[in-house]
Amino acid sequence: MTPHTDRKDISTAPGAEGRPDSGTDPKGLMPRLLRTMARVLARQGFDGIARYGNALGALLWHCLPGRRRLAIGAIAGHLGVSQQEAARIARESFAHNARSFLELVLVGQFGFELGDERLIIDNPDRLRRITESQRPLVAATAHLGAWEFMGSLLGQWQLDRPRMVVVRRNSNRTLNDFIFAMRGARGLQVVDHRNAVFTVLKGLKRNGCVGFLVDHNCRRDEAIFLPFLGETAAVNMGPALLAVRAEAEVWPAFMIREGDRYRLYIDEPLDTATLNGDRNDKVEAVCRFYTQAVERAVRAHPEQWFWMHKRWKTRPKHDD
Repeated sequence: MTPHTDRKDISTAPGAEGRPDSGTDPKGLMPRLLRTMARVLARQGFDGIARYGNALGALLWHCLPGRRRLAIGAIAGHLGVSQQEAARIARESFAHNARSFLELVLVGQFGFELGDERLIIDNPDRLRRITESQRPLVAATAHLGAWEFMGSLLGQWQLDRPRMVVVRRNSNRTLNDFIFAMRGARGLQVVDHRNAVFTVLKGLKRNGCVGFLVDHNCRRDEAIFLPFLGETAAVNMGPALLAVRAEAEVWPAFMIREGDRYRLYIDEPLDTATLNGDRNDKVEAVCRFYTQAVERAVRAHPEQWFWMHKRWKTRPKHDD
């Protein structure tokens, strides 16, 4: 990937400007407050955010007993560990996910220029192959580790090609605009999943790279049902369908925390142009590919996954 070292202040990130902000508009207060809070947090740096994240995770652990029980039960049932070990993993998971939430304000400070100071590239050869590829690319990742920083790197990647991530929109418009601005702080285009098809296909046709979070539950009409951690799960087929339509390469990638550093793992890709069968066969093959990649990553780093999510909520029709 070609590093782009221009760091944008979060107050001027895409989407952080151009909205009502005058003293006569009461709706302008919340955006200003969010931006101010983000700037204050960002000044704490990586070590400060880690400390605050750990403290916030401990607070959530005590304040959300229902989510705590959900996480412990999911870990014990799907990893086959004792309740004691499941509780340990779950508690660490709360801390990691709180850090992920706060790391959003550091997206503009994270990038390839950090080198071994903060960022470790696990397999430089695979990163080189991505950089040299002239194909459409789909990056499949998960709510695992420091996943917000994947957007930092993608925003820097080859500025002459489209770079975007597809995410679910928050129902609160002010909060959604703030989150989109933070995620786009290094040039990444953040796309609302409800309006993604045309934008994503256009970007992929220009040999761009589009990132998707592929590990969360989805509606039945969006899903293919596949095994995940030993139980049938609803797997979102949207990213797979777009990859097949664009004949893209699919690259699983994950950002794992290692103490005060971050390790970028990149798996071997799947070239959708080489798949056999009809479109449905190909879409299922891609869904199975990135679901298995996520499962391997979760099993390797269970304490860094978002266990408090109701991953297996949507059931196949025959389970109703």
